Amino acid sequence: MDKRTAALLAAFGASLIYGINHTVAKGVMPIYIKPFGFILLRVVGAALLFWLASIWAPKQKIERNDWPRVIACTIFGMVINMLMFFKGLQLSTPINSSVMITISPILVFILSAFFIKEKITFLRTIGILLGFSGALGLILFGSEIRQDAPNIPLGNALFVINAASYAIYLILVKPLTTKYHSITLMKWFFLLGVIINFPITISEFSEVEWLSLPYEVIWKMIFVVIATTFLTYLLNIFALRHLRASTIAAFIYLQPLLAISFAMLMGADSLNPVKIISAVLVFLGVYLVTKPPKKVIS
Repeated sequence: MDKRTAALLAAFGASLIYGINHTVAKGVMPIYIKPFGFILLRVVGAALLFWLASIWAPKQKIERNDWPRVIACTIFGMVINMLMFFKGLQLSTPINSSVMITISPILVFILSAFFIKEKITFLRTIGILLGFSGALGLILFGSEIRQDAPNIPLGNALFVINAASYAIYLILVKPLTTKYHSITLMKWFFLLGVIINFPITISEFSEVEWLSLPYEVIWKMIFVVIATTFLTYLLNIFALRHLRASTIAAFIYLQPLLAISFAMLMGADSLNPVKIISAVLVFLGVYLVTKPPKKVIS
């Protein structure tokens, strides 16, 4: 197997894990662990794994003037982003969450236009409006009567905050990735994530009856910590060595397809006209926003 094929399989593997995670994480909340308690488990587990991995990574020291950006990346990438996603997942459904995360590229573009003056074209404006109309459709008209999804509109709104926070994280982290090894950044992000998340999440974490958890639930928790939080990052790192970043980014559009397929296979969710129409609007909006502008030949 050549390196490009292996890299494509790694990128697909990361997207597959993310797609499965929407249903797996939903399956243990809030009966066995509440969303904020789950986040503390996730960041503690990931911090331990990344600090262990750092033994084999290059030894680097974070420069003093970079610490404010590191802390900001932690707040948006490992605190607000994670808390809003898992709380939204408890309140909403796996299909809604998988659709809403795809508005991240739109939000990244809006932030780029604001901070680095990236050009806003007519088509991109239409794309932004379409994408947000799809997201708004899920928030306003996505209500269902489901015992495992007590407040779907609020959950969908939290997914938007999650996507916005992740978009800010991507903008902030870019300069750091050119100076430091990925493992160096992640070990500090997650360590700080443990410290910042601790007072917010410890009460729900302490409510978990760890000794009485079923084996199935324990394996799902292990999956979220090792696969969703740690392994996916390593797979994407390998893929980035052999593929362009734009190629990796394109795999985000596979996640809803994989998540919807897995959720329906497991009987955890179902499609309806509102979800289908909203998904089409979001995907079309993302396509128009991320489509490269035509080059003018002079």
